[in-house]
Amino acid sequence: MLSKELIAASTKPLVLAILSRGESYGYELIREVKELSGDKIQWSEGMLYPFLHWMEQEKLIESEWRPSETGRKRKYYRLSNKGREEHDTERARWLTVHETLVKLWELKPHST
Repeated sequence: MLSKELIAASTKPLVLAILSRGESYGYELIREVKELSGDKIQWSEGMLYPFLHWMEQEKLIESEWRPSETGRKRKYYRLSNKGREEHDTERARWLTVHETLVKLWELKPHST
């Protein structure tokens, strides 16, 4: 499991990246992150929904209530224009961090 700090720091770019592929709903976001991370990142509904609400207030995402296959209403989220721009910015930032860590870690000898 990752630290709470790393999970918190990565939530915004992860949500933006998933929604850049198309709209989704809260539970699906939780499931997809869990699956993509090999169960290493596990979001709770209590963490994610306030974050999605904040992203809506910041105009990064938009939402719409629609009926699901089961007939229950489900809130679907999608990127706004501002969210698409923020996705590109976040992607560049995280790639910089990733590339820097890769360079640093490649300089260290592997322990046996």
